[in-house]
Amino acid sequence: MDVIPVIDLKGGTVVHARMGQRDLYRPIETPLARGSDPVDVARGLMSVYPFTTLYVADLDAIGGHGDNRTALAQVKQALPQVTLWVDSGIAEMAAAADWLAQDLGHLVLGSETQSDTDLIHRFAADPRVVLSLDFRGDDFQGPPALLANPTWWPARVIAMTLDRVGSHAGPDLDRLRAIGASGRKIYAAGGVRDADDLRALAKAGIAGALVASSLHNGRLTGSDLQEIA
Repeated sequence: MDVIPVIDLKGGTVVHARMGQRDLYRPIETPLARGSDPVDVARGLMSVYPFTTLYVADLDAIGGHGDNRTALAQVKQALPQVTLWVDSGIAEMAAAADWLAQDLGHLVLGSETQSDTDLIHRFAADPRVVLSLDFRGDDFQGPPALLANPTWWPARVIAMTLDRVGSHAGPDLDRLRAIGASGRKIYAAGGVRDADDLRALAKAGIAGALVASSLHNGRLTGSDLQEIA
């Protein structure tokens, strides 16, 4: 089980994500850091466990209101041993190629920002690209043809249930099992509460999980992660 911590960036700071209501996100308050500075929060997460990957959502870029590339570069410089998975709302060929050329990390292509399947199809074979299949409730956020054709997906796929992010509701195991039938490496995102949830995901054949709240509130500890690893 590959556990990947998450930070959400907005206005150059880390914010507390809850149930996908991005307009309501506020700077994070966590015992792992003195404030909401991205480098401090990232280092705080690494103090829990020596993670090798960090997922970053650039909420400004996703929303079309600037970006947080300066903060991303600072995190990358501070934690050179960590691979960044970054969703910055990219939906165009040239923008994806430009982003990959900057070598900031692996590019996460979110389905919610895609108007068609062309970009996913074009970059599916690139090992630096991860697909995020985004859901709100029962509704898929993205082109229906993308969800219906797993053969177009890259090797790694995040199943992102936005309304479970920060909700402590538990992962959506039924949806994850269905997506897992594609044969891709599936990463659960949204609702993971503790080590028991991670064990349930592993039992269901899920390759990994994106986590945030359970690390900040202490319900998922370094000892838990060591045991699961």
